[in-house]
Amino acid sequence: MTSSALAGHPFGSVITEDTLRQTFLPLTQWEDKYRQLIMLGKQLPALSDDLKAQAREIPGCENRVWLGFTQSGDKLHFYGDSEGRIVRGLLAVLLTAVEGKSAAQLLGGDPLALFAELGLRDQLSASRSQGLAAISEAVQEAARQAQA
Repeated sequence: MTSSALAGHPFGSVITEDTLRQTFLPLTQWEDKYRQLIMLGKQLPALSDDLKAQAREIPGCENRVWLGFTQSGDKLHFYGDSEGRIVRGLLAVLLTAVEGKSAAQLLGGDPLALFAELGLRDQLSASRSQGLAAISEAVQEAARQAQA
């Protein structure tokens, strides 16, 4: 398996759930949240073809999305990429919510709870909501694999 350092992203370490709360909660207009998602997506490094090959391509998404993980002790480290700007931003929020957590923590919680808290779920199109659910399920599946 690949080291998460090779996928190196700031989500879950430099950019935390609290950072996202400070950024998104004051925003009342969806357009402003949309811009923030795009800016977050720009901070997500593109995956190399090697990492994409090691990651899982998530079916059911509007844009192509890859999600991979490594395990270090009881902690899971996720990395991902997407071809879509908004989807990259959504992936960045998800990575922030799940990065560095144990399988038990991930299985005991909802990876999408942060989206609801930040007011991001209500404005998503049906296809983006379905894609986000598919990515969340991939996180849960990774946690189940890590526990096995």
